[in-house]
Amino acid sequence: MNNRIVTSNIILYCKHWPETLAFYRDELKLPIHFSNSWFVEFIIADNARLSVANEDHASIKSSSGAGITLSFEVADIELERDLLLEKGLLPGLIKDHAWNARVFYILDPEGHRIEFWQKTVKKE
Repeated sequence: MNNRIVTSNIILYCKHWPETLAFYRDELKLPIHFSNSWFVEFIIADNARLSVANEDHASIKSSSGAGITLSFEVADIELERDLLLEKGLLPGLIKDHAWNARVFYILDPEGHRIEFWQKTVKKE
C-alpha cells in the first residue's frame, strides 16, 4: 500500500452546483468536512472525501457526469435503496452481479452515476 497518500478526495465540477450540493448534503446526508461559497467537501469514510465545486469559480468545467461512476459499498443494500425511495428519488432496481455483489444505481443532479453495492456470499 502507498503510505504517502493520507486521504483521497474526488472533486466533481458542477454546472448545477446548488442542486448537486443539496443532493449530497440533504438527500444522501453526507457530513461536511469543509465548505465555502463555491466548494464543499463531504466525508465519505475515514480517509475518503467527495467534493462538489461550482464550475463558475473553477478552472475546470463540468463533465456533465460523462465517464464517472462513484461507487459506495454499503452494509445494507435494501435499506439504502428504501431510504432513497422514501425521499422521492429514483434508484434503479437491485441487481446481482457476477463479482459477488448486489448493486443499484442512481444519478445525481449533475448526471454522475452513483453505484451502491453490497458484497454477497459466493454460492458454491
